[in-house]
Amino acid sequence: MKFDLGNAVEVLTATPAALKVMLGGLSKVWTASAGTENDWQAFDVIGHLIHAEETDWIPRAKIILEHGVDGVFEPFDRFAQFERSKGKTFGELLDEFAKARQASLSTLSSWSLTDDQLELKGNHPELGDVTLGQLLATWVVHDLTHIRQIATAMAKKYAVEVGPWKQYLSILS
Repeated sequence: MKFDLGNAVEVLTATPAALKVMLGGLSKVWTASAGTENDWQAFDVIGHLIHAEETDWIPRAKIILEHGVDGVFEPFDRFAQFERSKGKTFGELLDEFAKARQASLSTLSSWSLTDDQLELKGNHPELGDVTLGQLLATWVVHDLTHIRQIATAMAKKYAVEVGPWKQYLSILS
């Protein structure tokens, strides 16, 4: 499917509400951090999504729009949420993510991006030249990846308890 900003914004807009509906009323047994970088739970993922709102998508889009390939993106700390989320409740993180995402989408909307602007390039520290359209498409897929990650982490809590049905549950493979 060819990238379309309107279609992308649909998913980006829906993500915070979808996560709040899916996770907002659940007990900590489903959402609490395991405290490790190798076993992200819902708490960790939401913290990561907040950090990305603050330091990744819109800040990098601004670099592309203002500096093109002359402006190199700051490296992204994929584990910053472990320190950044300390002392916060899961509900606070869900609310913070919704507010941060709304601010990001307001900024994105204010730019009234053209197809030509979506082809502008920036300089990723590991990947080299990337376009604004690729960055925005990645934002959408990043959301979807982490929604899947949350669902998988939750499903694995009952991996043993499902008994022989495990063979039919691809999420546990």
